[in-house]
Amino acid sequence: MSPFTLHDLQCFDAVVKAGGFQAAAQVMNRTHPAVFAAVAKLERQLGFMLLERGGYRVQLTPAGQSFHRRAQALLRELESLHAHTAQLAMGKESELRVVIGDMCPVPQTLRLLSGFFAQHPSTRLHLHFEAVTGPWERLFNDEADLIFHHVDKHDARIEWLDLCPVQFIPVAAPGFLPFRVTRSIRREQLRELTQCIMRDTAQSSESRDYFVVDGAPQCTVADQLMKKEVILCGMAWGHLPRFLVEQELRDGRLISLTGKYLTGSVEDLVAARRHDRPHGPVANQLWQLIQEQAAQWRTSPAP
Repeated sequence: MSPFTLHDLQCFDAVVKAGGFQAAAQVMNRTHPAVFAAVAKLERQLGFMLLERGGYRVQLTPAGQSFHRRAQALLRELESLHAHTAQLAMGKESELRVVIGDMCPVPQTLRLLSGFFAQHPSTRLHLHFEAVTGPWERLFNDEADLIFHHVDKHDARIEWLDLCPVQFIPVAAPGFLPFRVTRSIRREQLRELTQCIMRDTAQSSESRDYFVVDGAPQCTVADQLMKKEVILCGMAWGHLPRFLVEQELRDGRLISLTGKYLTGSVEDLVAARRHDRPHGPVANQLWQLIQEQAAQWRTSPAP
């Protein structure tokens, strides 16, 4: 079988979609003989007939139907490549990869991203949700252009925009603890009780444990919302972002275990990206928008 060209495939596809050679020639701005010759050449190179030409409209043969399905996938990839090339020539990125970490207020983050990408429809958003050290892994493996998470601010490879502090507090459902809740609960008192912890989504980095009581039975979940539900049902205790449980603490469905020995922690939620990598104009516009809206994050329910 001789090699065929993309032009031959495009002519064949146009004939199928238009229903005839004359209509396809008009769509492609070619002459009727040129389109007819391209399809005939393609059939000779393939060694079988693609079209039945006897009727008013040309019809695909069974082999032609199968070949056309596969050819369309290739032509779609070609269109995508043309679009990507045009984006590069314009200087605008065809895609941006954003990771939302487990400590991030999701609704507020999604509102920001949806509003921004609605104004940049030619740049595709690839959105991922990662937990614990997963956002860092994607960032340092060049699998993310931007992350919303906490970072090591001493790392010279990154730059960041402070958004808001996020307080993590130990909580449990009323009656879960077999002893009276005081401000002097020690970690060893919890060793016989099930602790709910987050699963680290990083694939290769060294796993980090936060607030884990050694030797305690554990249940592991993939996100903070599932963790919250497990704790609300009285199946475990664990640490959660305060903004996620503020209402439950007020109405008594959860109680705080924070005290002298269970202090929880406060982490700085930031938007971060690589300082040692170039960034395109769309990425820089998103960075500027986050910088402008940072003050709104600090007055949101997250702190």
